[in-house]
Amino acid sequence: MSTELQAVFDHLTSAVLVLDEHLMVQRINGAGELMFAISSSRAAGEPFASLVEFDHRLERLISQALNEQRSITLRQTELQLRNHQVLVVDISVSPLQLNQQQTVMLELHSVDRLLRIAREEEVLAKQATSRHLIRGIAHEVKNPLGGIRGAAQLLAAELDRPELNEYTDIVIAEADRLRNLVDRMLGSNTLLNLQPTNVHSVLERVRQLLTVESRGAISFSRDYDPSLPDVQADAEQLIQALLNIARNAMQALLEAQTEAPVITFRTRVVRQFTIGAVRHRLVAQVDVLDNGPGIPEELVENIFFPMISGRAEGTGLGLSIAQNIAAQHQGIIECANGPLTRFTLYLPIEVR
Repeated sequence: MSTELQAVFDHLTSAVLVLDEHLMVQRINGAGELMFAISSSRAAGEPFASLVEFDHRLERLISQALNEQRSITLRQTELQLRNHQVLVVDISVSPLQLNQQQTVMLELHSVDRLLRIAREEEVLAKQATSRHLIRGIAHEVKNPLGGIRGAAQLLAAELDRPELNEYTDIVIAEADRLRNLVDRMLGSNTLLNLQPTNVHSVLERVRQLLTVESRGAISFSRDYDPSLPDVQADAEQLIQALLNIARNAMQALLEAQTEAPVITFRTRVVRQFTIGAVRHRLVAQVDVLDNGPGIPEELVENIFFPMISGRAEGTGLGLSIAQNIAAQHQGIIECANGPLTRFTLYLPIEVR
């Protein structure tokens, strides 16, 4: 390929790979390097299956394109990279004669980024609306609660029969319980103390706490990326967010009496990743996975809103607080059902 053609090839915004008839990578452009997180020199000569996991549909599509000598497109196909990131792409497969050799060109247009941006902007907007609504309700609830509590204290001081104090004590205790519930719904109002934070140290702290809480009934697996750099974060707030997520997983496993229950902590570095509408050069991906019963499908879309819980005893505040902490760090938490239930925290390496 001439220098001029190579320059055009590398400046295409869609990922392009050239494969030989055995599906070995011959060439990959700059957008492909970003998509698959691999350099062109390292990818050359590697089987395409070493870069991504794909189903038989793509293999059949490639065979069909070669046999019929025509271009074929497959829409909105999921590909799972070797770092476990899932991409949704449109794939165009075209037969190509290159240096008198039969090859095939794959052109991949990422559509998951647009879908994710729209979905995350919707989630963040709903979260902001929810927080605004909760602040308004909290103001309306806490004012009369203060009056009820004060009146109960005055009444207790006037009672001449000690046995009646039991009733005023109940009123005061319930007023305090409601006030604490409202405070928990509001979340922390303290400013973040951003410091270089080792995510693995945070996860180890969470693991230690839950090992004690579960009395050893839960096994913890760790799959850490040692190349993950420190993130700018408030360590205590980050511990709280991940503890809320992992504790939910622990409670689901114990209540379902899952055989051989396991919670897995997994970390990865993701490059050129979009959170909301902001594209970040480097993002920390923290997965909390469990082999429990999964999230009820009717709750998946609203699982991060306050008072939404799949457990009879749940308050529905833990995940809402975790999402709020993630948002304060310019990150986001996503969840998905599958072979394993997965909660993923995306956190910019550098907070802007």
